[in-house]
Amino acid sequence: MKVVLTIAGSDSSGGAGIQADLKTFEAFGVFGTSAITVLTAQNTSGVTGIQSVPAEFVSAQIKAVMDDFDVAAIKIGMLYSSEIIEAVKASIAECTIPIVLDPVFISKAGSPLLQDDAVEKMKELFAYATVITPNRFEAKALFGYSDDDADALLDMQGLKTPVLVKNHVMEVSEKKMSVDKLYLGDKTKTFETEYIETKNLHGTGCSYSSAIAANIALGKTLEASVEIAKRFITQALIHAPAIGHGPGPINHKKGGENVT
Repeated sequence: MKVVLTIAGSDSSGGAGIQADLKTFEAFGVFGTSAITVLTAQNTSGVTGIQSVPAEFVSAQIKAVMDDFDVAAIKIGMLYSSEIIEAVKASIAECTIPIVLDPVFISKAGSPLLQDDAVEKMKELFAYATVITPNRFEAKALFGYSDDDADALLDMQGLKTPVLVKNHVMEVSEKKMSVDKLYLGDKTKTFETEYIETKNLHGTGCSYSSAIAANIALGKTLEASVEIAKRFITQALIHAPAIGHGPGPINHKKGGENVT
């Protein structure tokens, strides 16, 4: 069985973060391990508290997993502080394992999930990533991303790592579509699925990047992993259980049943 490590924050409501990552790994039949960076008190309506894990203990968790398991892929999510980012960088610096980096900035309920002084520090991880998966707003903050001239702006950053920019909503043949764009140096690949009208979006970003990591671990190419992950999210949205008073979680189990 393939093993995947997620380095991310904990979501007490179970829909995002480490909890969503592990559910996603299970949906794809890979074994999930974790290193928790931050504890959050949150639910579908928002984050009411954040307690970071000491950076040295984040390192200890990663080392414990890596010493015991043959890890096939790593997903990195919420890191919160410069100290934690530095600890993660030191832990992965010598890795040859595929890494999916989801640069988590803000929760869907609007709560900040990365300290202001850590945004620039986050960029130091880009060189180690197999793919970076920001949404459009995170991509703008990191790269100056614009839909109008994305290729040129990404190239100006000297970035060699593929970037998947998520969360475009577009009209395609008079149909509303969810469109994500994978920038691969000199080419762009577009992934489209039907846009699902729902408020139940909690944890979609975490789950998407985890699904990509799981499929890379299973030996799929990056492009195939993104395509499968996008279909997984679509199905998980369609079958969302509609629980909680705010934007509810998706259905990881049903998502996996419909794409694997």
